[in-house]
Amino acid sequence: MAFPNLYYKRTAATAKACYICYKPTATVLATIDTADFLYTCPVHLTDRGFATRVPDPDPEPKKQLVSPEEVAKVKREWEEKQRQKKDKGGGQVDGDGKNAAGGVHKDAEGKEAGEAGTDTDGKQEKKPANAVLIPSASPSEEPTSRPKHERYVLHRDIFALRTADHRRRRQAAQTKDLAPRLPGAPRSSLP
Repeated sequence: MAFPNLYYKRTAATAKACYICYKPTATVLATIDTADFLYTCPVHLTDRGFATRVPDPDPEPKKQLVSPEEVAKVKREWEEKQRQKKDKGGGQVDGDGKNAAGGVHKDAEGKEAGEAGTDTDGKQEKKPANAVLIPSASPSEEPTSRPKHERYVLHRDIFALRTADHRRRRQAAQTKDLAPRLPGAPRSSLP
């Protein structure tokens, strides 16, 4: 039952005795699968003789999926296609959204011409249908799969104490399991 010497700093709901000084603390160092954990004061975490903080790897640079030039190019192409559709369209459109035949003109989405996204100036807002959205670079919106806990490596002597303690516990549990199967000592004297 070997476990790696990599511990994550977490906070527990109840305070228990520190592994070093026995003062109550809610700070816990635990392995990723919680095979081993120990309560420790935050002061001891700054002591290099007890544990050393593992620096977090540099976050990967955020890649922008589409460059602004490509977005502008797609937008220009879309606007040109819309102008061509309007010029070839089946009738002239009045300012109030009705064509010359008296019916209401509808665009490709089925919306009336007067309903299409108008902004405060009264101009129609053009939104390309095939435009790719660029993800925002705000860190609060980006989901991460890795935990954000601080990582620590115990000093080799402290880690040796922890592994020896686990070995003793495992051997004691094996002894308790094995003891009922062994024969008992004789109770009477030999003749």
